[in-house]
Amino acid sequence: MKLRYFSHSSFQITTEKGIKILIDPFLDGNPTSPVKAAEVDADYIILTHAHGDHIGDSFSIADRCDSLFICVNELAEYCKSKGYKAHNMHIGGGYNFEFGRVKFTIAHHGSQTPDNLYAGEPAGVVISIEGKNIYHTGDTGLFLDMKLIGEMNKIDYMLLPIGDNFTMGITDAVKAVEFTSPKVAIPMHYNTFPVIEADPNEFKQKVEVEGTDCKVMDFGQEISL
Repeated sequence: MKLRYFSHSSFQITTEKGIKILIDPFLDGNPTSPVKAAEVDADYIILTHAHGDHIGDSFSIADRCDSLFICVNELAEYCKSKGYKAHNMHIGGGYNFEFGRVKFTIAHHGSQTPDNLYAGEPAGVVISIEGKNIYHTGDTGLFLDMKLIGEMNKIDYMLLPIGDNFTMGITDAVKAVEFTSPKVAIPMHYNTFPVIEADPNEFKQKVEVEGTDCKVMDFGQEISL
């Protein structure tokens, strides 16, 4: 299995069977993304919430790839209203797909579509694929139930924001890693815009002092999990 980071909160998971899962694919309007939407394929698109920097290029990718959206109920209905396929879920619920299991968690944030429609609750997501658990927190502040998420899922890779202002900053993100106890922490949602500038190596240093491995992924980089 491979994990590719496009920058901001955008990731792509590619399974051993070649199934591609995109998470929050904000590419064309993203000044830090090294790739454009036309260069990215997706069998599935997981959306954590409806803000424009997370829905991003989902629809243009789905037009080309006939992707299935996976998201909370209200956002799934929004995708269907635009003519796309979607699997409706909600926070606390899980479902087994051909590639593995998806379960949505709480996230403290908001969720409004680019055309100003309410899109349900924001979410994080635990994706269980090929024996590993990947926790993409979505945009969120720190919350104590991250301890419970870690206890119940034994997280291998935790993808979490460090950019502050709209989400956790570095200090709270370090505490989130402590709560969740992943094997590896991967920072995201930073340096896309001036208001969320942060040093991922500062985060890495502070996390590793606490005893957790941290991988700072370059924008566009792909690693094997």
